[in-house]
This record gives sequence, C-alpha cells and structure tokens, in this order.
Amino acid sequence: MNLSTRVRSLSDFKANAAEILLDLEKRGEPLVITQNGQAKAILQDLGAYEKTQESLALLKILALGSRQVEAGATLPLAGVAARVKAKRAAA
Repeated sequence: MNLSTRVRSLSDFKANAAEILLDLEKRGEPLVITQNGQAKAILQDLGAYEKTQESLALLKILALGSRQVEAGATLPLAGVAARVKAKRAAA
C-alpha cells in the first residue's frame, strides 16, 4: 500500500466527507489527511481499524510469550498436558 497516492486535504475532506467515507469502506485502505500541506492524520474505516487492533493484540501476545521464553518462565509440555487433562476430568 502506497499512502502517498491516498492523500486528501482537510478542506477537501470537509467538502466531500460522505463520498470519502464510502471510498474508505470500499477500498479498505487508509487515507492521509493534510492540513496546510502537512500530513496530520490517518483516516481508515471501522472494519480496517478493528482488524489492525486485532493484529496488534496478537503481536503483543507473541512478544509477551517471547519474553517469557527468554526469561525461562516456561513449563515442560508433558506437565502442562497433564494439568489440562486433569482439569477436563474434574469438569
């Protein structure tokens, strides 16, 4: 995705907000909003934002897991499997 091709001024956005929002939803790509010729904000539709947040959450979980492995805060697989089986049997 090349954001340099998806740039609109704030005044253009104000004048054409409904059309721009429909285009955002259809394309699923973010849009750079400029003010006085400088990039000021990124606008994206709700679905794309939710996907981004979900991806970030998964990356945070992965990073946490990596830090735990590096710190040696892990358990042997056999022990974990036995605990899971015991919990299922108790339920």
